[in-house]
Amino acid sequence: MPESIQIHLPDGSSKSYPSGVTGGEIARDISEGLARMALSIKANGEVIELNRPITTDTKVQILTWNDLDGKKTMWHSSAHILAEAIESLYPGVKLGIGPPIDRGFYYDIDFGDYEFGANDFEKVEKKFLELARSGETFERKEVSKADALKHYQGINNDYKVELIEGLDDGNITFYYSGNFVDLCRGPHVPDSKSIKAFKILNTAGAYWRGNENNPQLTRIYGISFPKKKELDEYLEMLEEAKKRDHRKIGKELELFTFSQKVGMGLPMWLPKGTRLRETLVDFLKKVQEKGGYEQVITPHIGKKELYVTSGHYEKYGEDSFQPIQTPSEGEEFMLKPMNCPHHCEIYKTRPRSYRELPLRLAEFGTVYRYEQSGELHGLTRVRGFTQDDAHIFCRPDQVKEEFIKVIDIVLYIFKILDFQDYKAQISLRDPETPEKYFGKPEQWDKAEQAIIEAANERGLNTVTELGEAAFYGPKLDFMVSDALHREWQLGTIQLDYQLPERFELEYIGADNEKHRPVMIHRAPFGSLERFVAVLIEHTAGDFPIWLAPTQAIILPIAEKFNDMAENLQKKLAEAGFRAEVDGRYEKIGKKIREAELGKFPYMLVMGEQEVNNGTISVRKRKEGDIGTMPVDDFISHLQAEITEILK
Repeated sequence: MPESIQIHLPDGSSKSYPSGVTGGEIARDISEGLARMALSIKANGEVIELNRPITTDTKVQILTWNDLDGKKTMWHSSAHILAEAIESLYPGVKLGIGPPIDRGFYYDIDFGDYEFGANDFEKVEKKFLELARSGETFERKEVSKADALKHYQGINNDYKVELIEGLDDGNITFYYSGNFVDLCRGPHVPDSKSIKAFKILNTAGAYWRGNENNPQLTRIYGISFPKKKELDEYLEMLEEAKKRDHRKIGKELELFTFSQKVGMGLPMWLPKGTRLRETLVDFLKKVQEKGGYEQVITPHIGKKELYVTSGHYEKYGEDSFQPIQTPSEGEEFMLKPMNCPHHCEIYKTRPRSYRELPLRLAEFGTVYRYEQSGELHGLTRVRGFTQDDAHIFCRPDQVKEEFIKVIDIVLYIFKILDFQDYKAQISLRDPETPEKYFGKPEQWDKAEQAIIEAANERGLNTVTELGEAAFYGPKLDFMVSDALHREWQLGTIQLDYQLPERFELEYIGADNEKHRPVMIHRAPFGSLERFVAVLIEHTAGDFPIWLAPTQAIILPIAEKFNDMAENLQKKLAEAGFRAEVDGRYEKIGKKIREAELGKFPYMLVMGEQEVNNGTISVRKRKEGDIGTMPVDDFISHLQAEITEILK
């Protein structure tokens, strides 16, 4: 073991420390303030405790509450405190797993004969805070497999025994805190006093290890914060999120629906939702046409061999619908899990020359994945969804230029839809697990470097995540924060040297020799379903005028004006605008109030005076009356407003 080691910090500086130095000591050496805020460290990409000795040259990042990994460290420790509180209040319960998630944490628990529900939350929260304030420390101990099994067999916890049986001896650790011990890889905060506020958010049923054939446990979701004020702000945000829930607004605005008879996770778009969806599709088609894309259509199914060739069956077969048997012996088809294998076959329909490249094939293709029923959630997690998919087949020397052009499309979409807060995640392979990825290391090196350079040239705010690459190549994922500061993964661009190899794609180069093209996968929306869900919650259903399913609702003051209102609707339709008539026998005040609730951008009031003068009285949602004008002037007003947004 060397006497001293080099610690490399994120700002590019390095410093020599004695071997065995801890992250806490490094933080304190930088500043006392940083040491007080530190929750854990990232050492060569791995998150570990502040008190773990470092014995080799290491890249170190001190993690605080401002870092997601810092938050997750606190939430992981909070999961342990929650489990300790539950054990003290409900002796004999069996613990499953308790990981941190993107917002908080959960713990899966078998309560046996105990009843646990919302009425129990307060006493558990009280016990949690009592334990947290006591200043429990988290002590890591390596345990032999035999001793680990003996411990959990002794308390009759089959869940932990099953987990341990799947672990290698020498890689098992327990964490001790207060009177609590748990099988855990860590990391944890130095002590529990950093956790000042805690709330149980909800409970749900969860099959053990996600298998419907296993026992169902109670999953307790919670969240914790270093300040009570932050918890209060978070709970306020949750209340606003309930109002914006796309499932609630989607039902109120009649956008989409689900049916048990059709099947879980298979959305059906209602007329208004279809107009919204098709407007998005038409918008992107026009953008793609300007960018040199050609539209294609491929089947909803493909032979199993197609996905064996592509590698999707090997990597994602368990998450796909089971193969479809045909009357022909040995013939199997699958519901399409990806569009890219089909596009590779389109590329191969004839020989290609280097002069034809890049070839950009686009498709709004519906794909199918068998998501677990407990993971389905409105439009954000479904079993059938449509990707705004495209695949660019290009020469190696064209890769960076094409990648940058796709970035520009994504940024244009975000601008038009007012997504102002976003970052780009550069997802690279995990060097520790090369077996997860197809292809040669030198190809991966080129692909990763091309993505990094393209992101830098466009000045993107980026984060880099090891191990998040697709099995066939690295990618750039766009993480968008909505109006409630929640982060969503939407657009994605992926670089692929592997599928061209697996499908033996070729082009004839300028040297008259055969060469392998490079493939870029891209989906600016990601999936239409998820994108619409995020858009609904971002706008609270108040869509921009160009996208609104109904851009204007016509409100005749009396039934005798209904025919004139319908003529106006036809004229607006001829001009390319979506309008409806509310011809009910109701007072105009009620119609206006309901139109506001229906989130129609414009309300066009028609009465005796308007009919006689050939005008309409125009109201704009949230602004009220904006004046009386001829119909042609209103049409020009709409055209100018939409043109200004989309320019």
